[in-house]
Amino acid sequence: MKPQATILVVEDEAKLAKLLSDYLEKIGGYRTHWVARGDEAMQAFDEVSPELVLLDLMLPGMDGLEVCKAIRAKSQVPIIMVTALVEEIDRLLGLELGADDYICKPFSPREVVARVKAVLRRAGASGRDTTVSGLLIDQELHTATINNRQLKLSPVEFALLSRLAAQPGRVFTRDQLMSSIYADYRIVSDRTVDTHVKNLRRKLEETGAGTELIESVYGVGYRLAT
Repeated sequence: MKPQATILVVEDEAKLAKLLSDYLEKIGGYRTHWVARGDEAMQAFDEVSPELVLLDLMLPGMDGLEVCKAIRAKSQVPIIMVTALVEEIDRLLGLELGADDYICKPFSPREVVARVKAVLRRAGASGRDTTVSGLLIDQELHTATINNRQLKLSPVEFALLSRLAAQPGRVFTRDQLMSSIYADYRIVSDRTVDTHVKNLRRKLEETGAGTELIESVYGVGYRLAT
């Protein structure tokens, strides 16, 4: 039987944390571990080695943004941010920090379970390794290298590059790309994908691969050059 995934819940509201943990355990079938303070999150992360972190933005001790940065400095484990601050969405989605998804308060606990399942499914999709134009994507190790040089990608950037590399030469619209990398992109604008592509091109250029690997198709979207 497949082992249960462990979800680290970092939430300072005890009643909400208990509600989330109950739903994740009873409906999702996951194990949960809860901490109420941001400055306790990293110790808990090291102790329980979670498969996903459900991380509130506003926390005592250390805020969720700092916790996200600290996790990303050592791990690519999926992170779902919980926030009531809509203006933070772009940052939370990985433009700066590398979070995999976000949930806006107020929310349904069932929606949280569904989003956790979706993110874990994306993170755990083994698939086949992809090799094209000197680019090697290893889904199991969650790594991408170009001409034997490793790319340091956020989870969202990795998902985007994997989607393009799965079908080189195919043109993907922004909507198609957003549906591949976000469980719910109702608040995400076209410029979000454009920003991720810009970041990917910059990282490719830093490895000496140039920026031509990801091509823009005017009025449509993007494709990976063959």
